[in-house]
Amino acid sequence: MIVPVIAFYAFAAVAVAAGVMVISARNPVHSVLFLILAFFNAAGLFVLMGAEFIAMILVIVYVGAVAVLFLFVVMMLDIDFAELRTGFLQYLPVGGLVGLVLLAELVLVLGTWAAAPVGEAVRVAPALPADPAIGNTRAIGNVLYTDYVFLFQAAGVILLVAMIGAIVLTLRTREGVRRQRIGAQVARTRGEAVDVRSVEPGSGA
Repeated sequence: MIVPVIAFYAFAAVAVAAGVMVISARNPVHSVLFLILAFFNAAGLFVLMGAEFIAMILVIVYVGAVAVLFLFVVMMLDIDFAELRTGFLQYLPVGGLVGLVLLAELVLVLGTWAAAPVGEAVRVAPALPADPAIGNTRAIGNVLYTDYVFLFQAAGVILLVAMIGAIVLTLRTREGVRRQRIGAQVARTRGEAVDVRSVEPGSGA
């Protein structure tokens, strides 16, 4: 019983420290790396809770895609971060107000959860699959592909339409740009591709 407790406090401490370093690091690349560390520790916390599917999604989606995208964008863009920090004090009151509102909401949520009549029962006996032999991932898959299969397919279609729309909006025809035409390259003959010339000695470039 002591090992899960130690693992929980270790993951939680590293996640909180990494979150603080994300917003306090001067180098934006270091901030993204600390963000990846925070994601990994959050995934470890989900594994301790028995939600291995959410932990896997957190690593694959957020670490493998979102955080890496952030890293490449930060490394490729030439951003003057010193200029961006010049208006920090100007927007500090607004940011502090938003932070206080979020803190109040978190306190209300946690207070309601702690004071709810069914909260103690749920914390002691969390919701588990009807069959203990079925794992968390399989139980989610059974519900997702039976009760919510149409909504799942609709979400896939929406993402596909959004991807096609983004490609159409960014793909513009520009004059003077030579594009590769694979069909024309494959269909050309030897006479079109090879030009044999007789070069006199000493007349070459």
